[in-house]
Amino acid sequence: MRIFLTGATGYIGRAVLDALVRGGHQVTALVRDNQKAKRVASRGGQPLVGNLGDPDSYRAAADAQDGYVHTAYDDATGRGPVVDRIALDTLIAAARRPRTVSAATPARRFVFYTSEPWVLGRTSDPVAEDAPINPIALASWRPDHERLVIAAGSAELRTIVIRPGVVYGGGDGMVGDLFKSAANGLVRVVGDGNNRWPLIYDRDLADLYVRLAQHEDASGIFHANDEGDERLNDIVSAIGPHLAHRPDVRHVPLDEARAKMGDYADALSLDQVVRSPRARAIGWAPTLHSVAGNAARLLGEWKAARA
Repeated sequence: MRIFLTGATGYIGRAVLDALVRGGHQVTALVRDNQKAKRVASRGGQPLVGNLGDPDSYRAAADAQDGYVHTAYDDATGRGPVVDRIALDTLIAAARRPRTVSAATPARRFVFYTSEPWVLGRTSDPVAEDAPINPIALASWRPDHERLVIAAGSAELRTIVIRPGVVYGGGDGMVGDLFKSAANGLVRVVGDGNNRWPLIYDRDLADLYVRLAQHEDASGIFHANDEGDERLNDIVSAIGPHLAHRPDVRHVPLDEARAKMGDYADALSLDQVVRSPRARAIGWAPTLHSVAGNAARLLGEWKAARA
């Protein structure tokens, strides 16, 4: 298939690009500059230099695609939600316009939107995709964009919202930040550390995107997490033995963290137990189920990515 991808050099998009290329799909990836274009080309994608907030820079290329995967979030100008809405409007409009059809063309186009589990709020009991939402402040704008995407679905267009858990693997993300802090000798944990993050390995997440692209009956909301229900304290404790020096751990009161980090502090301290039954129903299953249980391997990935 011909797939248009945003965020191909970002944490999630990078893994999705690799998985789509491995699956034999032709991926046109929107990037901001020539340096990122070279990185995309080296991974098998076809780069297009443009700006997510400037539809004229990518509208023509988007018209020719069979599917659209939006993983980017561009907050460089402080207008992240506005740019995200511009991108969604542009991609949905492109998906509704006529396209060239061949024997390999899927019957229905698709638009994938990457959201986040923080729209669910605190969930001490397990919740699935049909759970009511209660977004934290950092994700307060996401539900409107989710509804926009789902409402755009039709007989000719299937639309999907993916809510990845906290992504791990490689050198980025919140778990990568834990590795970095531990390697530097001090890990600051917001709150008491007994909260649970809904986690997902980057390669397992990318596999779900590919499966959904190829599953022509799939639409709606899909969660993606390993269902390990690990507490932050257990993850931090598991990292120490694999470092030359065990790091110090400081638990930062939430009010103090908010004063320094704003709304992000609430995301770090959020307790969530999330399930992914709709993803599992199409045959998806994560290969990793624990950060703590794979700490040595993941620390090695983090070091390799940093090198």
